[in-house]
Amino acid sequence: MLNLNQPISKSTVNEPTWKILIYDRFGQDIISPLISVQELRDLGVTLHVQLHSDRDPIPDVPAVYFCMPSEENLGRIGQDLQNGLYDTYHLNFISPISRQRLEDLAAAALHANCVTSVHKVFDQYLNFISLEDDMFILKHQNSDAISYYSINKGEMKDTDMDAIMDNIVDSLFCVFATLGAVPIIRSPRGNAAEMVAEKLDKKLRENLRDTRNSLFIMEAGQASHYSFQRPLLIVLDRNVDMATPLHHTWTYQALAHDVLDLSLNRVVVEENAGRSPSGGTKVKTRACNLDATDKFWIGHKGSPFPTVVEAIQVELEEYKSSEEEVKKLKASMGIDNDSDAAIMMSDNTAKLTSAVNTLPQLLEKKRLIDLHTTIATAILNHIKARKLDTFFEVEEKVMGKVALDKGIMEIITDNDSSTPEDKMRLFIIYYICSLNMSEVELDRFSSALQNAGCDLAPLAYIRRWKQYTRVTTNATSQYMGSGTKTVFSKLVSQGSAFVMEGVKNLVVKKHNLPVTRIVDELMELKSSPETEDYRHFDPKQLRQVDGAQQPRNRAPFHDAIVFVVGGGNYIEYQNLVDYAKSKGVQGSKRVIYGATSLNNAKQFLKQLSLLGQEIH
Repeated sequence: MLNLNQPISKSTVNEPTWKILIYDRFGQDIISPLISVQELRDLGVTLHVQLHSDRDPIPDVPAVYFCMPSEENLGRIGQDLQNGLYDTYHLNFISPISRQRLEDLAAAALHANCVTSVHKVFDQYLNFISLEDDMFILKHQNSDAISYYSINKGEMKDTDMDAIMDNIVDSLFCVFATLGAVPIIRSPRGNAAEMVAEKLDKKLRENLRDTRNSLFIMEAGQASHYSFQRPLLIVLDRNVDMATPLHHTWTYQALAHDVLDLSLNRVVVEENAGRSPSGGTKVKTRACNLDATDKFWIGHKGSPFPTVVEAIQVELEEYKSSEEEVKKLKASMGIDNDSDAAIMMSDNTAKLTSAVNTLPQLLEKKRLIDLHTTIATAILNHIKARKLDTFFEVEEKVMGKVALDKGIMEIITDNDSSTPEDKMRLFIIYYICSLNMSEVELDRFSSALQNAGCDLAPLAYIRRWKQYTRVTTNATSQYMGSGTKTVFSKLVSQGSAFVMEGVKNLVVKKHNLPVTRIVDELMELKSSPETEDYRHFDPKQLRQVDGAQQPRNRAPFHDAIVFVVGGGNYIEYQNLVDYAKSKGVQGSKRVIYGATSLNNAKQFLKQLSLLGQEIH
């Protein structure tokens, strides 16, 4: 698209066409996790601006538009055509543009007398945001419209629910149009996930029947990597597991999302910047991009936090020794003494050349070490201040049905321990996992939580939710085999830049969360009471065959796309990544995780609170 919808060749890379990129907020969110400003420059984009900002005419330059085909956006494009802002217009719509709006656009171009300037109009089918190679969300702007709260709130008209489901299905359809694959769809019955699965099945069928449309017939040389076996799409409802989104976590990426402000692969960290003139501490914020070019991040985002801290320490030691070598080289060459004679020695010149060549890598390494030191320090401060290691350990024991050293009531009533929000999260997990808590006991906990300053609205909703779902039947088996063990940390003994004293070095035992277990059962075609009732849709079959009548002779699936309606989280994502890695040869199982949006525990608790307030 950025190459004016032409294939990128070697000559393009050497001499790109200079152009400007104009996007709306949705387009910006889709591009920003994928392409850095430097990469845009390399692709010939000299300027990238918001569609609705004030823009000056640049008459000799092609403009690439990337936006939703909304009425407001089309009105603004019409204005641009009228004002003759650019030389040529390449219009790329994130979702397909309707016939009516396309006609309105054509009328605007005629009216502006610049039909020849509109070179291309494309439906890009890109209405989703790729955060990782194996993870996507549907939207970041206006994601409240498809949140857990929106789907589950009391006053919901059928037309509103239909609009939310259509919105989700439109984006999921774009995901499969991009993958170039028609999935086999499975979903549980009787919830929002089933509605999404039904509507998506219908939309895929209509598209396959339309002979003019070749979205799923890949062009030659562009074969889908699903060409041999179709992928399995598992659509799940957030209600399948309400404990994990509230669970305290211990891996790097999930912790950054939980305690810092991580969204669209950018984390904003607050740093102390010394003393302010008034005597307080000055706080400055630093935005850090965490992308695929950051080798340290790619290698460690799924690691337990103490391991990450040790790895940063190791990197720092390596960097220091490399820096020492450069200094020694300078000294041996007499560069410090301003003597030209030493440089004439050929052996030293070779050394100098090698030093100059490694300098950019060294500087990049230093930048990444600084960046991760900043992030890890900010996380560590939260862990210490809120005793997050203890909460994580207790929750793992609760979910794994392991005896606790310290009672839940004791943690709730402990005044110096953590925030009310942390206590509420712990108790809700305890309540979900306990089989038969009496009303008296629940009231006793509720008053203790209230005294600790907790908002009880989320608990009111979870009580109602627990009565409705059959969670009591499988709560015992839902979180099996979790738990942690504490190992002695090397850091405390090594004198590290991080003061890890008082923080437990916990090692998480490998276990599958409920979503991962469902994925395993459906991919491997295992029969279990939990998934035997799941619906089965195959858009390629002429007649809709449902439920238990699904074909029995299938081989296990190699590829699955798991999609959670009502919000996902990095804990589930990481658990699925670990699961796919544990399954035999590298690449033999591929699992992509998707969700309507990503919520950290604070955001999820807020939605539960809003739902709880409706009950009272």
